[in-house]
Amino acid sequence: MKPKNLKKRIRRLEKRLQEGPKKLAKLKQRLQATETAKAAKAKKKATARARRGGKGQVEAKKSGAVKKPKKKLNLSPERRAQLAAAMKARWAAKRAAEANAKGASGDNQHSGPPGPPPPPTNRPDGV
Repeated sequence: MKPKNLKKRIRRLEKRLQEGPKKLAKLKQRLQATETAKAAKAKKKATARARRGGKGQVEAKKSGAVKKPKKKLNLSPERRAQLAAAMKARWAAKRAAEANAKGASGDNQHSGPPGPPPPPTNRPDGV
């Protein structure tokens, strides 16, 4: 190997050895910071859980859920009109079906035979 290349290699190796302890110290510091943050988060969670008791769990889940915004459909005006007509027809059919169901159940004239006749009342005049 040529002396020039050897000198380059030695220089690179020395540089890497100098940077090594700095990198190691930085990584250790980062690890410690993440561990302390994790411990703080766990402590905060535990205190909130203790304060809340057992009943606040359902409420916490509900408040945490965020609705996604609706996506706007990229429709042509013709397709939009076609879909609107189809939906109106569907709603009209649904309303008609509900009206028929209500009309059949609300009409008690022909629903069934009447109950037994009321018992005769005893009157003092015999009528």
